[in-house]
Amino acid sequence: MTPKPTTSSYAAVFIDFENVYYFLKNHFQDPPELNDYVLDIIRKLREELSAKGLDSLISYAYADFERLATAPQGALYLMGVSTRNVLGTDHKNAADMQLCIDALEVMYTRPDIGTFVLVAGDRDYIPVLQHLRRQARQVLVAGFRESVSGDLLQNIGAEQFIDARDLLAPERIAQLEKRRADRLRTQEENRRLREQAGTAGAVPRASTPAADVDPAAKSPAAGASNQAAPPRPGSSAGARPTRPPEEVADFMPSRRLTGDTEQRTLAFMLGEFQKLEAKQQRRVRELWLGPFMRLLADELPELPDYERRDQLNKLRDAGAIRIEKREGEPHPFSVIVVNYNHPNVQELQPAEE
Repeated sequence: MTPKPTTSSYAAVFIDFENVYYFLKNHFQDPPELNDYVLDIIRKLREELSAKGLDSLISYAYADFERLATAPQGALYLMGVSTRNVLGTDHKNAADMQLCIDALEVMYTRPDIGTFVLVAGDRDYIPVLQHLRRQARQVLVAGFRESVSGDLLQNIGAEQFIDARDLLAPERIAQLEKRRADRLRTQEENRRLREQAGTAGAVPRASTPAADVDPAAKSPAAGASNQAAPPRPGSSAGARPTRPPEEVADFMPSRRLTGDTEQRTLAFMLGEFQKLEAKQQRRVRELWLGPFMRLLADELPELPDYERRDQLNKLRDAGAIRIEKREGEPHPFSVIVVNYNHPNVQELQPAEE
């Protein structure tokens, strides 16, 4: 028989990482750096729970991590979240079964856990949530309202729901909504153009701020220039990943960096560009994001992982860099592009002859 839980400030958090990741990907038109958004949501959720007097004693995240564009396991580990790799398919997220099993195991073996928090919202979770409540556990659900089952919300009550939109900074939500609106408008323009032409796909894509790319944009990842370069490691020989035109965004309006850490990050980044240029004897236009973040961890060890990532967000918002997505094998990847017209960049690195 399950021991009856006493009043407890301990919580267990179960994160359907795939559920949140693919909602962001599909609803907001595949924004760059998807993992960062999910990680920000998880970090802010833990802060919210702490403000409610709840200690997230157990935290699990579930996904077929090998299918994601970039692996977030390291960042989750640094946040104290254990990962559960589950095998999924193109049609079904396999996390829900393992998540339910783990939640029940915690309930039966840890009577000191009084609150169960589910970051997801499929109606498949209703039976386990009902069972947890019958065992006198408090149940909270966090997620984007558009992706949370109305039946599930009816079961737990609206007051037990935490909207993921409130866990992201307003400016980040505004960026996501703008991207969605721009992409939907472009899709509608393309549809009208195809209808006018009478043949699907017979007309060029509608112009967007992201579509004005020159032919030289078809380049490899880090260290690539407008000239030929070796293929990306892991890709098939001779196949160079290309830049999807719709992924290339303009720089944000330039404003001077004021924070010491931001300037230090930019200086370190430009130093990495210069190292590649010295090695390859040519101008380098792009830097792989993933390897750079690992190098930045050694350069800024005093910062937690999410703050190092936030430095890049600050550089991007100040117009010093942009982050672009590339299609490649076996997975897409992201690169950093520097704005050499930015005042801080010009101070740190002379203009190209």
